[in-house]
Amino acid sequence: MTATTDGSTGAAIPPRAAAASDTDSTDPLAAGVPEATERAVARATEYLLALQDPEGWWKGDLETNVTMDAEDLLLRQFLGIRDEATTRAAALFIRGEQREDGAWATFYGGPGELSATVEAYVALRLAGDAPDAPHMARASAWVRERGGIASARVFTRIWLALFGWWKWEDLPELPPELIWFPTWLPLNIYDFGCWARQTIVPLTIVSAKRPVRPAPFPLDELHTDPANPNPPKPLAPLASWDGAFERLDRVVHRLRGAVPRRVRRAAMNAAARWIVERQENDGCWGGIQPPAVYSVIALHLMGYDLKHPVMRAGLDSLDRFAVWRDDGSRMIEACQSPVWDTCLAVIALADAGVPADHPKLLKAADWMLAEEIRRPGDWSVKRPELPPGGWAFEFHNDNYPDIDDTAEVALALRRVSHPVPDRVDGAIARAVRWNFGMQSKNGAWGAFDVDNTSPFPNRLPFCDFGEVIDPPSADVTAHVVEMMAAEGLAHDPRTRRGITWLLAEQEADGSWFGRWGVNYVYGTGSVVPALTAAGLPTSHPAIRRATHWLQQAQNDDGGWGEDLRSYKYAREWSGRGASTASQTAWALMALLAAGERDSEAVERGVRWLTDTQRDDGSWDEPYFTGTGFPWDFSINYHLYRQVFPLTALGRYLHGDPFDKAPLATRRGVRATAEGS
Repeated sequence: MTATTDGSTGAAIPPRAAAASDTDSTDPLAAGVPEATERAVARATEYLLALQDPEGWWKGDLETNVTMDAEDLLLRQFLGIRDEATTRAAALFIRGEQREDGAWATFYGGPGELSATVEAYVALRLAGDAPDAPHMARASAWVRERGGIASARVFTRIWLALFGWWKWEDLPELPPELIWFPTWLPLNIYDFGCWARQTIVPLTIVSAKRPVRPAPFPLDELHTDPANPNPPKPLAPLASWDGAFERLDRVVHRLRGAVPRRVRRAAMNAAARWIVERQENDGCWGGIQPPAVYSVIALHLMGYDLKHPVMRAGLDSLDRFAVWRDDGSRMIEACQSPVWDTCLAVIALADAGVPADHPKLLKAADWMLAEEIRRPGDWSVKRPELPPGGWAFEFHNDNYPDIDDTAEVALALRRVSHPVPDRVDGAIARAVRWNFGMQSKNGAWGAFDVDNTSPFPNRLPFCDFGEVIDPPSADVTAHVVEMMAAEGLAHDPRTRRGITWLLAEQEADGSWFGRWGVNYVYGTGSVVPALTAAGLPTSHPAIRRATHWLQQAQNDDGGWGEDLRSYKYAREWSGRGASTASQTAWALMALLAAGERDSEAVERGVRWLTDTQRDDGSWDEPYFTGTGFPWDFSINYHLYRQVFPLTALGRYLHGDPFDKAPLATRRGVRATAEGS
């Protein structure tokens, strides 16, 4: 372990390899790389096929951090339903994630994080861990050294306020009257990204009610000065946005008592109706755990008892986020990714040479087709005339299909020779129309909404938990461009606008920023295959710059890696980190698309993947290479380590799948072009 720029200890930055040159390259054939790759692909294919559920989907565990587990226990404590077995299993997991210095990190090998440490500590206190136990004493000392609870994020202090461990009046105000703001007014709920919107609406009820359940123990040991736990902080300068919003929050606090009770009651009722209307068929909200937790609390405060159908379904859905492990511990997933995992698995298997009419691919295609969302959701607030057609990330999330999943599902379906091609063509035609309709005015695409770029939500005092807007990103835009190219629409003016935006967004060093994956390796690995699929020659300057950057970023061991610290310290960490299977695959996918198959960089990357593969055909990957909020919320998708290496190795062996006649058939091109 080495010291990093943020003063923490984490994975050492590996040295970069020298750039590949024509003079020192070796012949992959002589080195036996293709033969080793064929063996690796065969093992990986067998392993991935065996993971498919009988219904046709794939889903790997989605690992985040211990705040999910801590907040699950706090919810159960608040509702009075916490049981000993669940508590014991959750505590076992939380203890296992603690660092030697007493803190908890939010990603593997990362620095300790204050709010995560506070929440984990409180959860272990609920589980009966004594404050003077060595692991607890280390944690509380670490918290105090960093300012105590007063320095934790707002959401952590909201949880503590539910039990009287923090004062509600010392938290930013969240008036429920926000629910009435029209869409043209700044800071209306649709100015927030869908994940933040689903969290903020129930929290307005919680903030208005200010409930307090009796605390089962004090938390004096987490304050720097228990007698004065929250000393006043100086306001930011009035001329700054932060200063303006801090003063606005003080005004809203003063007006709290001036709001007529009937007005506030009506606003809370409107917020409650909004919440209930967005509950999914499985009882969850948006397919993600945090909004579900806050929605259950808000509705409970509005008088919904725990036996009410809405509450029963909500609590049952939260149980489905639990992953019980062989050691008896219990990990909570922030969400589940079956649609995403399934389309990526189909792409990997098809690109690896599995026949397009393989029974397991057909079953996966049927499952994906059945998951198509054919009704409007929150996206239609901005696009009321746009017909629906797309896919979400999760099992149940009809309110929030996303552009990224829709693009990748279409690319996956085109790789399958379905016995009812018209069914596939119709679904993809609707997906093309919907994705084109969700294009932002700058020509690019965000994940869930159109032009979700207001600068104000991120400035609000209570929005300190990560990204709360959904601006267009290079990775999502690239996947849409790749989808359109696969449908024969690379020259459509709308696709060309996306390409123009991507070219303008390239970093000076040749990389692209990765919003939903870590980070510049993911962005570059997404954009280069899309640009070449859309017809850019491999000699294009943007492709050459990206290729050079990837070659410079390659590790001495032949792989690629990038630490999440690149989101915070881009210059030091861009394209740097311990080699991982998924990030090596992303780099290879870009280099292969750029025409670098016979280069030394590709050979060394392929060798790293074949050499690090386990005997059962899998790869190990403890590092987090997925992104929820850049830096603030990180994800380890457990299937990434399997699907992306198989995709890269398959393309190394077989080339671009859409260059092959069976997969290049564009049955739906005319329909998609005419229907969009």
